[in-house]
Amino acid sequence: MVALTRTISDPRVFALFAAFQAGDAVISVKPIDYVARCLDSVHFPQRNRWIFPVIKAASAVGLAVAPKFPGLARVTAIMLTLYFAAAVGAHVRAKDLGFNAAAATSLLVSYAALALVGTHTSTSVATTVTGATPR
Repeated sequence: MVALTRTISDPRVFALFAAFQAGDAVISVKPIDYVARCLDSVHFPQRNRWIFPVIKAASAVGLAVAPKFPGLARVTAIMLTLYFAAAVGAHVRAKDLGFNAAAATSLLVSYAALALVGTHTSTSVATTVTGATPR
């Protein structure tokens, strides 16, 4: 369990997800056909879709600063957990239970793990997990 926690809390994992969010922001500016169809399938209004690149770009920044501002990265992961919980809910409500719902669910679980564990700083992960003080 400690090894998994150590992996999840590695700032490079936050950087990887930051890159993913940045790429997603780029393809959301003028949504590619796949993204537009996904939003259509959950009946998300076109007039409100401008918010997605903003949310995704802001989340990319929040995750990217994990080494310097671990608290901000954790709050960002918490907000992304809520975002993807809403996305999963939208897919369920629209009865769109295929690949898009599975992708949203996997991202929900991933960001929930990041939010739960956070990123390690000068405090060891073992100390955080067990509450023990290092010798």
